[in-house]
Amino acid sequence: MLCCALGTLPTALMLLPLRAQAAEEAALNFVGADIESVIKAVGHYTNITFVIDPRVKGTLTLVSEKSISKAQAFNLLTSALRLQGFAVVSGDGYAKVVPEADAKLQAGPTQVGAGQAAAKGDQVVSQIFQLNYESAANVVTVLRPLISPNNTINANPGNNSVVVTDYADNVKRLAKIVAALDVPAVADLDVIPVRYAIASDLATMVNKLLEGGASAGDAGKTSVLADPRTNSLVLRAPSAARANLAKSLIAKLDQPTAELGNVHVVYLKNAEAAKLAQTLRSVMSGDTSAATATGLQSSGQSGQNQSSMNSQNSGSSGSSSGGPTNPLLSNSSQQQQAGGGTAGYIQADSTTNTLIITAPESVYRNLRAVIDQLDVRRAQVYIESLIVEVSSDKASEFGVQWVGATGNENSTYRVGGLQSYSTGGTNNNIATIASTLRGKTSTSSTSSSSTLPGNGLSIGVFKQVAGGLGLGALAHSLESDGNANILSTPNMITLDNELASIQVGQNVPILSGQFTTTSGTASNPFQTIERREVGLTLKVRPQISEGGTIKMAIYHETSSVDKSTLTAASGITLNKRVIENNVIADDGQIIVLGGLIEDTEGDGTDKVRGLGDIPVLGNLFKYQSRTRKKTNLMVFLRPVVIRNKEQSTSLATDRYDYMRAAQEAVKPADSILVKDLGQPLLPQLQDGVPVGSGAVARPVPPAPVPARAPGAGETGKQQ
Repeated sequence: MLCCALGTLPTALMLLPLRAQAAEEAALNFVGADIESVIKAVGHYTNITFVIDPRVKGTLTLVSEKSISKAQAFNLLTSALRLQGFAVVSGDGYAKVVPEADAKLQAGPTQVGAGQAAAKGDQVVSQIFQLNYESAANVVTVLRPLISPNNTINANPGNNSVVVTDYADNVKRLAKIVAALDVPAVADLDVIPVRYAIASDLATMVNKLLEGGASAGDAGKTSVLADPRTNSLVLRAPSAARANLAKSLIAKLDQPTAELGNVHVVYLKNAEAAKLAQTLRSVMSGDTSAATATGLQSSGQSGQNQSSMNSQNSGSSGSSSGGPTNPLLSNSSQQQQAGGGTAGYIQADSTTNTLIITAPESVYRNLRAVIDQLDVRRAQVYIESLIVEVSSDKASEFGVQWVGATGNENSTYRVGGLQSYSTGGTNNNIATIASTLRGKTSTSSTSSSSTLPGNGLSIGVFKQVAGGLGLGALAHSLESDGNANILSTPNMITLDNELASIQVGQNVPILSGQFTTTSGTASNPFQTIERREVGLTLKVRPQISEGGTIKMAIYHETSSVDKSTLTAASGITLNKRVIENNVIADDGQIIVLGGLIEDTEGDGTDKVRGLGDIPVLGNLFKYQSRTRKKTNLMVFLRPVVIRNKEQSTSLATDRYDYMRAAQEAVKPADSILVKDLGQPLLPQLQDGVPVGSGAVARPVPPAPVPARAPGAGETGKQQ
């Protein structure tokens, strides 16, 4: 055994004693030696070639109290390097010394499976654990705190495996932990037949009694599910003791009733008691006449509802046939009678949503099997609709009007001419202007109100007539261009096979009649005003099939007031667009309900016969107008099926965040003169629950915190 005190000697002197040493063990004594020299010396002793990263610098102290073997010397070196922040990665016949942060990127030893890795000690290795029972994501959560900060652990959900890159000794420890965690989380499933009680009632009671002893998470929870078809319970427990406890409780509860009776009360969870009672009465009677009568009554009520809806829409939409005509789009729900059907077996209590069943035990069990299968959570449908309308309205007018007369106001005979057109509409006013101006005299004390030309450019040629102005010619030119881009996105959510309706608009007053009554010298004007709903209306009744497709009965109406008729003498005009149809769509599919692509062009010319046909000069005797109107209207719809709480929460959170982002985007402009008072803002969501009031978008900065806590005699108020 040879002791090598090589802390201060050159590298060449350190290697000589090791070469001369014939024994298999040697003592190491490196105190404050250069780290690269120590690595080379140990590599010479262990016959291992080391590749040293240039960033590996510093000094190292490596001391053994007694002689150690080559394997022990290598492990001692790797441990000392780990304390300095360096790692050793074994390769094919060599070892690399790199900073610890880069060790996971090197091609080190890789072990697949839970077996022991070939590398040992403080070498960096990669281990792949293939799990059979536990979830890889859950295992990663447990093991992540046990991994070095510079090393990694990842889960592969595809094949339920975990990949760990860390030091070999730590990987061995993690392998034992993974082996302990990767066990069946629950015991085998047990099916327990129920003889006297109802399986669904028993499952609800047992779950409530056993949930108090459940640990955090679903893995440690005892679950009892009911199978209505066989009237049995399916038991799943985390341990045999918990399973025996549940079996004992079920056996004690599954006993015949002590009191004789045939009246039973069934509390419904999802279904409506009145509707389900009518269905069960039809089943009990064995006759479909009740169901047929119900359908006829529904149709009759639908007709009545439709009639009332039409009359209502007649007053709200300005159409005698307004409103949906599809019976599916009418609320045909009716209040079921409290009677018990043919034999008086079933009563419905709408207040508590319960069924009162009077029947023998065998009949009651059959009814409960039907009730348990019908009283299930119904899916919901979230409907997104898009109404896109792009319109363009262009018009162009040009015309010349003439008027003239000979002589003056004192002339006995006067010869004149007037050129006017009907095409000009409100712009055809040269005759009125001429008569107004020529009717004035220098001694006249009154004057008629003058009429001004309409919109556009009007150029007139005047002449002096007897001290007054006479209009000789009027040229008028007008060009208008109007564009509209309207996008409406009404959204709604409804239960499967339930009517949903959304209406957004205004209640517009329309003058329907007026008259005046005279009583003596007083007159009483009287007007009748009719109010109509103008805006957007969407009615949808979705029906989800077993295959996942959605059948929808749809009624869509968009109405608006034509702004050009606001001052019309005959009253305003309502624009109305209606789509009513039945469609089938897949979950999440965008479909087009209908639309309109309209292109209207008009061209009109008024001219003086003969003069208007003269080339170029003929334009002085014409009035030309040209219009073009384009309308593109499309209605799209996208239904999304919501079957559980998680989907509903995710959808609501997405819409909530969208509206909150829209509120944040609306910020008032900075101003020195006007103080910023903030703006309303939705509170943030935390686990699906709003947190804070969210009244102001930009909160006021907090007051400075005092240097010390207020004493007993202080008020504690911040200054």
